[in-house]
Amino acid sequence: MTQVPQMPKTPPVPAFAPDSLVLNRKLPLWYQVSQSLRASILGRAADASQRLPTEEQLAAHYGVSVLTMRQALKELEAEGLISRHRRRGTFIEPRARRVSPVRLLGSIDAIVAQQSGERTSVLDHGPVAVPCELGEHFPGCSEVVSYRRLRRDEDSDEPTNWAENAVHPEVAARLDVADLERWPMTKVLRDRVGVRIARITDTVEARLADPVTAELLRVPLLSPILFYTGVTYEEGGRVVDVARIRYRGDRFSFSVTVEAH
Repeated sequence: MTQVPQMPKTPPVPAFAPDSLVLNRKLPLWYQVSQSLRASILGRAADASQRLPTEEQLAAHYGVSVLTMRQALKELEAEGLISRHRRRGTFIEPRARRVSPVRLLGSIDAIVAQQSGERTSVLDHGPVAVPCELGEHFPGCSEVVSYRRLRRDEDSDEPTNWAENAVHPEVAARLDVADLERWPMTKVLRDRVGVRIARITDTVEARLADPVTAELLRVPLLSPILFYTGVTYEEGGRVVDVARIRYRGDRFSFSVTVEAH
């Protein structure tokens, strides 16, 4: 019997690999899955595949039903992050932005550079009682001066993060609020106020957007955000500023560079 030669099979297109997720049963599953996949899409590598796995594969990956997965994908499609094509599959829209990293590079100038390049508005400022969670940083002070600022992307005018600084009263007395709309707080303290900064201790953690953050950053309530805390010490060890910044989870990722010596 003559065998008919078979045509070589076209290799399958590799699918985009989303991050894993630990589900919280107190929140709607479709919402958690959509937010996780959303963060994966916006934080994807430059060379990542544009094609998503099938509904069944994604449902198995997240441990949810196909119906739940379908609802999550519908939400992302409504946002314009993905497009779904019958018989072809689901694809990431090319215009879906990748996120910018929050980098901790170990120098004051790096922190200044990280905070620059965005349009900043001062929302409010004034003396407030020292928050309980910051009491250890301001011993002997009953008040600090609070500055709340909103940063927007220069091109799109979209809010990207908002900062809340608690500044030592003696230092705040020498600070010009107008400078905070031109430069980052670290630069203002060092170059305008004359603080001799010895070190800054950084902490970054994942949180969910509270009502204030959701409104200011125009993100869904309880959506993922990056919460940054920076404690600035002057020479002599006194804390002069504690910055707490909420970054949109769909616009930023966390990156640390470790130098080998």
